[in-house]
Amino acid sequence: MAYTRPAGVTYCDPENARDGYVLFTGADSVTRLIDLNGTVVHDWPFAGVPPRLLDPALTGRLGDIGVQLADSGDPRGGIYANGAVGQLDWSGDRRWEWGTQAPGGAARQNHDWELLPNGNRLLLVTVPRVVPDLGDSTVGDQGLFEVDEHGDIVWQWLAGDHLREFGFSERGWAALRETAARDPEDPWGYLEMNSAKSLGPNRWYDEDPETVFHPDNILVSFRKANIVALIDKTSGAVVWKLGPYFGETAGAQHQRINAHKVPRPLDQISGQHNPHMIAEGLPGAGNILIFDNQGGAGYPPAALGIYAGSRVLEVDPRTEQIVWQYTAEDSGLPSWTFFSSFVSNAQRLPGGNTLVTEGMQGRLFQVTPAGDVVWEYHSPYEGYGVAGEPEVKTPRVPGVDRLTRTPLVYRAQWVPFEWVPAGTPRTPARAVAAPGRESATP
Repeated sequence: MAYTRPAGVTYCDPENARDGYVLFTGADSVTRLIDLNGTVVHDWPFAGVPPRLLDPALTGRLGDIGVQLADSGDPRGGIYANGAVGQLDWSGDRRWEWGTQAPGGAARQNHDWELLPNGNRLLLVTVPRVVPDLGDSTVGDQGLFEVDEHGDIVWQWLAGDHLREFGFSERGWAALRETAARDPEDPWGYLEMNSAKSLGPNRWYDEDPETVFHPDNILVSFRKANIVALIDKTSGAVVWKLGPYFGETAGAQHQRINAHKVPRPLDQISGQHNPHMIAEGLPGAGNILIFDNQGGAGYPPAALGIYAGSRVLEVDPRTEQIVWQYTAEDSGLPSWTFFSSFVSNAQRLPGGNTLVTEGMQGRLFQVTPAGDVVWEYHSPYEGYGVAGEPEVKTPRVPGVDRLTRTPLVYRAQWVPFEWVPAGTPRTPARAVAAPGRESATP
């Protein structure tokens, strides 16, 4: 019996949705820019992990995009798979490319990257090496390279050099070393570092130039360890972090009891993705936005409830309290109806809405501060993972042990109309009523 699921735009309230474009790579490895009607206005025959349309203020052009350009050919796949990363203009011409200049002749960029204000690229990369704190075997260590326009590495940071700054307990160290020893060739890495973003200008630094929240400092995420950490760009030290542990009352039951109480202390995050500081000029500027997957993770594993549900959390970095959140219950639905145990992200939009990628399901949606879903889209583009192709014999989707088709979307980006060239279709969002509802207005 064939399984069917929704496809395309399934709901739109144009009066309350923030109009613009949405960029994402489908599971067919094609990157597309769609409008809120689900119409593809432009595409590129490359995957991005993630794809990112670039701010014209940084490039001097409209419509430049960053994607992955070549496979490394490494049979391990995962964080080893990317051979080259680059920047294309709107026409698809290559403006910059980096891969053969990288150590080992392959970029091995994965999970994140950023074009910095100085014109350099910050790349999250994999470096196969021995990490003494984990044993004598070569493991997939992850870290950051800052690469200049000529392809030279001008700054680097490797997670394996800073493990003792992460706050692991004795049990945590034992679990971490056991994991690394059991599978040193793990294609997703022993920590699965999955995000890296410089803070940028922010009010905490404006108020106190001695704060740890310097604009150049870099916020990173370690999915398997339940850690969000801030790296001092000058010293390389971890100067602020959330996790890996959240106290005796931080489990899933505590979350459910206090689900609608904010502000409140941050409780157990697990398998989180894309923590970043909300940029100046947006509602919540200076706070940290986190997609808390609530997927299995942790050294040792965090205790999670049976009613699996993901959350989007906005955290005040000074008090480490949740000041806003979104769960399915905020839309009047059971918690398990919004869940992605891996991938995914959230992005604060002008006006206060938040674009959410429920990546495991291929579902993208906008939610208001009050928790109302005002736009919903299900990717119709199926495949075998972000970097997979139908003829590939090895599964490319993390956690999938056989070749399985999926609508997976790693991360989506809301894009202002003004960031693309003139003449790009710009059709206003049209109302689409949800099944059983006569109007698209709640």
